[in-house]
Amino acid sequence: MFVAVLSCVYLHLVQKKSQNCAIRSPVAAGFLRRPVIVASPLGVVTAMELGFGLMFISLLVWSLANYLITSFGGHLHRQMDTTTMMSIDKVWQAKFRSVSLRLGYIGNICWAFLFFPVTRSSSILHMFGLTSESSIKYHIWLGHLSMILFAIHTLGFIIYWGMTHQMVLLLEWSKTYVSNVAGDIAMVFAMAMWVTSIPRVRRKMFEVFYYTHQLYPLYILFYVLHVGASYFCMILPGIFLFAIDRYLRFLQSSRHAALVSARVLPCETLELNFSKSKGLDYNPTSILFINIPSISKLQWHPFTVTSNSNMEADKLSVVIKCQGSWSQKLYKKLASNSVEHIQVSVEGPYGPTSSQFIRHKGLVMVSGGSGITPMISIIREIIFQSTKPDCHVPSVHLICAFKNSADLSVLQLLLPISLSDLTKIQLQIEAYVTRETEQQPLPSQKPSQTIWFKPNPSDLPISGVLGPKSWLWLAAIISSSFVLFLFVLGIVTRFYIYPIDHNTGQSYHYSFTCLWYMFLVCASIFIVSSAVFIWCKNQNAMERNQILNVEVPKQTIDDRELESFPLHHESLIAQATQVHYGARPNLRSKLQLTKLL
Repeated sequence: MFVAVLSCVYLHLVQKKSQNCAIRSPVAAGFLRRPVIVASPLGVVTAMELGFGLMFISLLVWSLANYLITSFGGHLHRQMDTTTMMSIDKVWQAKFRSVSLRLGYIGNICWAFLFFPVTRSSSILHMFGLTSESSIKYHIWLGHLSMILFAIHTLGFIIYWGMTHQMVLLLEWSKTYVSNVAGDIAMVFAMAMWVTSIPRVRRKMFEVFYYTHQLYPLYILFYVLHVGASYFCMILPGIFLFAIDRYLRFLQSSRHAALVSARVLPCETLELNFSKSKGLDYNPTSILFINIPSISKLQWHPFTVTSNSNMEADKLSVVIKCQGSWSQKLYKKLASNSVEHIQVSVEGPYGPTSSQFIRHKGLVMVSGGSGITPMISIIREIIFQSTKPDCHVPSVHLICAFKNSADLSVLQLLLPISLSDLTKIQLQIEAYVTRETEQQPLPSQKPSQTIWFKPNPSDLPISGVLGPKSWLWLAAIISSSFVLFLFVLGIVTRFYIYPIDHNTGQSYHYSFTCLWYMFLVCASIFIVSSAVFIWCKNQNAMERNQILNVEVPKQTIDDRELESFPLHHESLIAQATQVHYGARPNLRSKLQLTKLL
């Protein structure tokens, strides 16, 4: 918890410094963030991630060895001293039980790190240059590893109880020790989540996987009731930080975002333009989660933010390629041109804390289809940095592939409408149209259109849930809520639990102690986070009034950039673009371009 608070303070100072000029990482930091492994199934692994991975594996090996040595060398020998007539079978059974128990302990260590990668606003991840999106693979690996260990732990005890004729213990809920029934229930929830998270099942039935994963609060509840308060404290930091992040996300999503306009491109692509607070800063490749209740009340979809917070201080844009049922419904709804207002909830944006690509001499970016959206945000950041005096920006070579020539209209989103000059940056675009052998005639379909929505008094501009000084406020929430938890826990223990244990001749129920821990964690987070959120919300009230007074232009289907053929030869993008029809990019021949990096 202390590291998380220090990370917040550090990130606030970095953010404050980066407002003047892009921060260049030291050589050592740049080396640690360079990929050292690019292979399946590991994906892209940096030197820093590899170092942490090796340390984690060493921790697991050392812990298991230490547990087993302690069990076999100490505890088991004391049992044999008190029972000199212990048979060889009973010794073997005791060792078997000890191994099963210790594997559960190792699974608990995995749980201690399980929630860090899925904490979207984690200060610890950002301090090391990581994001929740890039670290999700570690959550997957830790989940699989912990489930394997817990499955062996459970199966081992079932076999042990069967050998010793104690199967009745499987349904025991002890008042003074761990609850085996709670462990059974937790394992049922865990197996449901594990089976549906298998890659083949997750890809074919993603909604089943997603909704099954929402059982995690029940899994945590019965898991803690099984392991007890002491082992809950081992995994508490990860769960505590995740709970803060999850509650703040809930608070942000409870507000409706002000959707100002939408561009409907003929290639079944949408650009949604939201009003945003001027104090909201984000970096390229950031992600915004969007929920539209009129399409689905439960589905949240992540999209890359394409706008630049410096160039477009009051607007935030995302680009959506209509490929699934959710996006198709949204496209049809907007293309009908009969929508006056759409209710939208958002979470985010989430992304890196700095623009590390600025430190390179040149960038070679490769994309396919809708994968071009992160490149849009990077190019716009480079355009902004080029306006600063004495600020170096890298040259850009973009290699992109599309199925049809109509998809080339997405390239027009690379530049903001206000830009009229590209001479300050070196931009070269190679576009490949794979399913057409020659340039097609002018399309007969209607041109792209821009739809303006009527403002709604309940809609708010997108802003950070904790305002411009979000890292400092997050540090205050983490520290204050944890201190409040410890303080109230001390009072409850001293004046309620302790008298029962020492003055009544009875032991306070083991599971009730666990429930007190979990309740106080939730209560402290709720009280502190709500208070800070309300304070920040009141600070943004004046900006809300300004947005409501802005006149919204009438609907129009005219757009300066996108009204004509996707690659109009007079546009700035057309001057920097070379289109190849009926071909795919030969990336091997492009490797020599990496010498620019």
